[in-house]
Amino acid sequence: MTRRIPLVLLLLIATVLPLGGCGGGGAKDQSATTISETSPLDVGPRAGDSPVAAALATKGEGLFKTKGCTACHAYGKRLTGPDLRGVTRRRTAQWMESQILHPEKMVKEGPISRGLFAEYNLQMANQGLVPEEAAAVVEYFKKLDEESEAKGELPAPK
Repeated sequence: MTRRIPLVLLLLIATVLPLGGCGGGGAKDQSATTISETSPLDVGPRAGDSPVAAALATKGEGLFKTKGCTACHAYGKRLTGPDLRGVTRRRTAQWMESQILHPEKMVKEGPISRGLFAEYNLQMANQGLVPEEAAAVVEYFKKLDEESEAKGELPAPK
């Protein structure tokens, strides 16, 4: 019996110590703009610099709402994932589409995705979209950013 107590204590410590690194260290900035590293996929014009393709944006809105994205993401509010307001002003379409299509690869190879993972302690789920669908979701984000800009909730792109 006395031998079991140290074993149980050892197992408890071995289980609890690694968890100390999870769950983040206190309050964090509410925006994803704190990620300052760059990625080769995030070079060039921001996604919001090009006009919104309305038909694709409509398709993207449907995909965003039906594929489970709303479980982690919102617009103008942080949930378990980053607030998406202004994302098309911060990132290129290529980076966003790659993040949507290959989040598991991006977190391993991309410094921005690794930074987001470190900040949110959550791996983005792969929703199984195809490239055309990822592009539609990006168009939906562009539409939301454009609407926010028109309302004065988001500064105009530089």
